[in-house]
Amino acid sequence: MTPPVAVEAPPARPVTRRPNGPVLPPPPTGGGDGPEREPSEGRPALDNLRLAILFLIGGESMFFAALIAALFVLRLGQPLWPPLSQPRLPVGVTGVNTLVLLASSVTMVAAVRALARGEEVRAVRRLALTAGLGTLFLLVQGYEWVRLLGYGLTVSSGAYGGTFYTLIGAHGLHVFGALIWLGVTLVGASRGRYAEGRTAPVKACAMFWHFVVGLWPILYVSVYLL
Repeated sequence: MTPPVAVEAPPARPVTRRPNGPVLPPPPTGGGDGPEREPSEGRPALDNLRLAILFLIGGESMFFAALIAALFVLRLGQPLWPPLSQPRLPVGVTGVNTLVLLASSVTMVAAVRALARGEEVRAVRRLALTAGLGTLFLLVQGYEWVRLLGYGLTVSSGAYGGTFYTLIGAHGLHVFGALIWLGVTLVGASRGRYAEGRTAPVKACAMFWHFVVGLWPILYVSVYLL
């Protein structure tokens, strides 16, 4: 009787274990905020820098609101505003200068949009134009201040002069600080630091610039017109 022949079994195939549930895409490796990296459910809509700027703008808004409230409280206690012995403010020239500052906000928007489209050269030009308009605004304001000082309107000229230089001077300092920030941003943009979706620093600078621009019409109406 012939003994049975052992038949070798084929080698077992390696078993591939699959994770339970859907396969998730790999997390993003970059830190930019370009159009190809839209905020997802696991990513905040605002980065930490722009969130900090929002807190800064909130604090500055309360500061100027307190100054404007103090202005109206002082005005209610005066029999005549402005006093007859004090020079009148340059409403017309400052009104034109207001349009200059508002135009700088438009060029800032154009700069951010150009940078988002990858047009770095055009963005640099728009940022430079924004800085030029802001500088022109400060130069005109400084010239008008020199004229008002020559006419006798000083900080010690009672509540009228004190409130004027406090409010308008505080805004001028904010514009000057925003110009320094804009200059640093302009240098970075000219060196290509904000290419490939890394536009968060430029957007943060634009947020603060729009704040100082939007604040000025309120001050203009409150101080120059009312």
